[in-house]
Amino acid sequence: MRFQGLTFIFALIGTVAAAGSVDQSLRPMPRIATADEVSRSSVNLVSVVAPQNSLRPALRPVASPTPETIVPAATQAGFEAWIAGFRVRALQQGISSAVFDRALASARYDPDVVRRDRTQSEFTKTIWDYLDSAASDARVRNGKEALRTHAALLDRIEAQYGVDKDVIVAIWGLESAYGTFRGSNSVIGSLATLAYDGRRGAFFEGELIAALRILQSGDVRLANFTGSWAGAMGHTQFIPTSYQRLAVDFTGDGKRDIWSDDPADALASTANYLAKNGWVKGAPWGVEVQVPSGFDYTLANRDIQKMPSDWAQIGVVGMDGKPVRDYGSASVLLPAGAQGAGFLIFKNFDVIETYNTADAYVIGVGHLSDRITGGGPIQSDWPRGDRALSYAERKEMQRLLTAKGFDTKKIDGKIGPLTINAVRQFQRSVGDVPDGYASLRILEKLR
Repeated sequence: MRFQGLTFIFALIGTVAAAGSVDQSLRPMPRIATADEVSRSSVNLVSVVAPQNSLRPALRPVASPTPETIVPAATQAGFEAWIAGFRVRALQQGISSAVFDRALASARYDPDVVRRDRTQSEFTKTIWDYLDSAASDARVRNGKEALRTHAALLDRIEAQYGVDKDVIVAIWGLESAYGTFRGSNSVIGSLATLAYDGRRGAFFEGELIAALRILQSGDVRLANFTGSWAGAMGHTQFIPTSYQRLAVDFTGDGKRDIWSDDPADALASTANYLAKNGWVKGAPWGVEVQVPSGFDYTLANRDIQKMPSDWAQIGVVGMDGKPVRDYGSASVLLPAGAQGAGFLIFKNFDVIETYNTADAYVIGVGHLSDRITGGGPIQSDWPRGDRALSYAERKEMQRLLTAKGFDTKKIDGKIGPLTINAVRQFQRSVGDVPDGYASLRILEKLR
């Protein structure tokens, strides 16, 4: 299973404050994605789920006031009937009647949670806009301060789990602005609403069972059991099933308390998560590179891996013009096609991706970690004249590609490997550079 949050979906709109200063950020739904939800995106967009002011890639619509929060009596009655049926299933899975009744006693159907879930895919942000926020001056400054303030704790976590502390801090920075925004929704109420709503009912019912088990274990009191609208929790936004598998009690107080103002358990749990997914200490997530004139863009494929010294033989070198060090096999990632920055990405890119499958999120974490340890900004330009395609435009592109004989297999508004390949085939047919970048210009040509 991939990330701990959900890999849900992402949409990123909202403000992210980092210790006193506010960044505009993109944000979508919960993390840790299930295996069948994991598809590598092209990445001129981002989506995710965390607290509204967090920087996961997910675009969240701003909560609207009153009228939409009025729940029809029939809907609330249906929700309560669902809870009654769910109670039987929960008790069969080991949840005590006392815990269940206490947790769900005040649960109410929350239309705002459903609205956010259903509109996530409509909102997107370009990767460069996302990275401007992910590695803003304020977020970098606050990340450096977090490294200093929690130096002793982070050193112990790094030594125990073998995960570089700057990456742990970067995830913390993107997920909750270093603990500033951990989410104030009832985890039980949000998950119950999403499970009842039915769009991904089975998934959310499983998360709700896991949440009830957390409550039953005594790790958290019901009054403190809060998180994002999609049920992601704590400083680094674990979803309940990931929490169950990988959260740790680093303080030794008998509780895996990722909600506390003390971030120790949350940061150690994040380190444990990355370690269990294969983190390679001391190795980079990726390195910015330049590609040569006449580069074969079909080589920019996650399935094509070479040692950096081999990539250098065909002109893919660091920004200093020298071969990138042989940290391990790497693939070329061009998130904005031929017109934007390029990276050689390594095993640790894949590890961060298990936390959240959006490429922009992974680059955001990696780049922020580099910046807070003294690295400079991304050197290459981005095609800032472009804008992200809307959900409707992404579906339109897929329909037009398929109609012209470049089958995308699905019309789902997700720019994954199949759509990227279809875009490449179309680009070849019209004499464009086949970089697979699903831009507005390509959509206009298709039209």
